[in-house]
Amino acid sequence: MDQLSPTHATELSADLLRNIERVFHGKAEVALRVVVALIARGHVLLEDVPGVGKTTLARALARSIDGEFHRLQFTSDLLPSDITGVSVPEMIEGRPTSQFRFQRGPIFGNVVLADEVNRANPKCQSALLEAMAECTVSVDGTTYPLPDPFFVIATQNPLEHYGTHPLPESQLDRFLMRLSIGYPTREFEARVLREDPSVHALATLAPVVDLDQLRAMQQIALGTKFDDSLVSYLLDLVEATREHEMLELGVSPRGAVALRKAAQARALVDGRDYCIPEDLRELAPDVLAHRIALDARGGSTAGPEESRWLIREILDRVPVPL
Repeated sequence: MDQLSPTHATELSADLLRNIERVFHGKAEVALRVVVALIARGHVLLEDVPGVGKTTLARALARSIDGEFHRLQFTSDLLPSDITGVSVPEMIEGRPTSQFRFQRGPIFGNVVLADEVNRANPKCQSALLEAMAECTVSVDGTTYPLPDPFFVIATQNPLEHYGTHPLPESQLDRFLMRLSIGYPTREFEARVLREDPSVHALATLAPVVDLDQLRAMQQIALGTKFDDSLVSYLLDLVEATREHEMLELGVSPRGAVALRKAAQARALVDGRDYCIPEDLRELAPDVLAHRIALDARGGSTAGPEESRWLIREILDRVPVPL
């Protein structure tokens, strides 16, 4: 592993962002969040309508870190083995033998795009959950480690409900962030109509960070100072979600750890070796909103925007440490 200084790690994160924005235009904040999640060793759920650049973003990220990219199209007839891989007989002179070898599935990549993840059946979602949670897959009683780094960008269409299986809370909790790209600005959309820049630039996009450097950046982020006052502030935030009169399900301890890790990665990108309250406040809606559930007595469930509004309301309610 490369021995990086915190300053060099910050410079590399800036290079990574600039490289992604060569093909993923007009959405710098989304690119920033994805890079922060990658450095924090998390995964991202992109909940958005088709055609706004989700695949371009994933491919640009993989090219920028010189990583192996795989795309999984989730469908109702997908099998867990289509994700993880399968044991196949060894062949000698065209004939199968009693020996088997494991043929790896598309989950074995550095950046994996799980497209329309909510179209898969629960068994496939469970296979993906193990990969995301443990960075391993289990096939025929044998456990295989996934590449390091391993980063999942999953997508789902928030408007399409036919033939879908909503992600359970346990799986949503494994995503560090839930993001929405949104429609492009008029200026960028006009540029796309004239020249389609992402298609041409993506093919020539060169790596700016190698995998060893990325692993070093992730390790540096874990060492970013997180003061006891921030620990207390973070605990106040998650406890407020558990006691909120409109919420049935508050943020779990895993959610609190996720926000701390995201804040540490955000500080690294910003060139600091310490976290500040604004790191938590900036990232809390993206990290916490998908981990809460509206009180069932309200007669409805909290959608993405309502969940984010509730987290912002809690941020306004909880005092910020001086």
